Amino acid sequence: MVQKIKFGTDGWRAIIADDFTVENVARVTEATGIWLKKTYANPSVIVGHDCRFAGELFMETAVKVLVAQGIPVRMSRGFVSTPMISLAAFQFECEVGIILTASHNPPSYNGFKLKAFFGGPLEPEKVQEVEDIIPDVCTIDYEAVNIDAAIEAGKIEIVDIETRYVDHVKKNFDLDAITNSGMNLVYDAMYGAGQRVMPLILPKTQLLHCDHNPSFRGQAPEPIAKNLQELEAFIKADGNVSCALATDGDADRIGLYNGKGEFIDSHHIILLLIHYMVKYKQMSGKVVIAFSVTPRVEKLCAHYGLEIQTTKIGFKEIASIMIKDDVLLGGEESGGIAVKGHIPERDGIWMGLIIWEFMAKSGKSLDELIEEVYEIVGPFKFERNDLHITEDLKQKIIANCKANNYTSFGKYQVADLKTIDGFKYFFDDKRWVMIRPSGTEPVLRTYAEAPTLEEVREILKATEETICQ
Repeated sequence: MVQKIKFGTDGWRAIIADDFTVENVARVTEATGIWLKKTYANPSVIVGHDCRFAGELFMETAVKVLVAQGIPVRMSRGFVSTPMISLAAFQFECEVGIILTASHNPPSYNGFKLKAFFGGPLEPEKVQEVEDIIPDVCTIDYEAVNIDAAIEAGKIEIVDIETRYVDHVKKNFDLDAITNSGMNLVYDAMYGAGQRVMPLILPKTQLLHCDHNPSFRGQAPEPIAKNLQELEAFIKADGNVSCALATDGDADRIGLYNGKGEFIDSHHIILLLIHYMVKYKQMSGKVVIAFSVTPRVEKLCAHYGLEIQTTKIGFKEIASIMIKDDVLLGGEESGGIAVKGHIPERDGIWMGLIIWEFMAKSGKSLDELIEEVYEIVGPFKFERNDLHITEDLKQKIIANCKANNYTSFGKYQVADLKTIDGFKYFFDDKRWVMIRPSGTEPVLRTYAEAPTLEEVREILKATEETICQ
């Protein structure tokens, strides 16, 4: 039976050597090429891969299929991040960028992301058009294509995508202010594709997990607190760290720690970025957030007179608005954030540099800057719990949500329910829980916000007990 290949909220992902095979990569690439030739007169593509196992093999498979279809290809040598491919697609005016990556997924996965000429995710309807024409079997004899011969013939151009990205960063940040601020900064690449970049941008930064390890030492490279225990321990042992940045496997998501070794979630990062860009840099524009982001963003936008729009989850939903409207920031709970002045793409390193520049220019600690935000929106805590449950139980829970069967979770009574993407139960204006199946992994996610971390965990525990019985 032919495997149906489906794109999730952020590309196609599958387990290496199970469904993620050379043949299936060839099938998806053939569909991409057919779509390109049907949509554009003279399309070109830029292709790269991240640090995952067999990334070069899968990239070269995609390149061979495109060359066999008569499509000119630019290609990186060695691993690159997703933001690097997106930026290069924009700079080279390629109709499509392809990055072989499974982003933050566990090491057994790889994936295939499509980027557009504007430097962000290809719009959902266009990804669907590609998905609809994926053949059951690749019809192209890609094995007959020789990479070296194609380079010699000018059908493939090798480009240094990483250097272009570093140069772009240097033009857009006051790196001297950060370097001379006296801050002790730490960067954890989680063995991901950002590992070579930080030493080129800020050489004095202390580095963790900045070596090539395709298995990520068995750890899913997602920059959330439970995956960053070594970074937390490093900060606490050092005792003099100002701020620490972590990025995921393809360096498009951000994780952040303060000097006390406390994890700073994406909701706080989004609020800090808006606060800095509006109050300190006098910037303006609409704010676009995914459904799982804190409603405190609405409060901050009201304070600054900014329009706000909420989308379904998946950064491609946000990017499709960023390319049409004047958007100051687009952000997700999962650490994917984009801002005006850069490409409409998530970029963990870029966002971290903005925060570090904010700290350097203001002369304030991260905690002091968060207090500035709290003065406007009030203090809060957030946590997410990923439930690894059976598919049957997951479907039963979603059915109960759809039937509106949950009116309370433990002592917490539901006052309001919103269902833009998933199910967000509000208890009052300071407490909520959300239930939603992942679009890229076999898990059910629960998210909660409350004034204290203890209460957040109480809500998550009550939610799990209610839905999993």
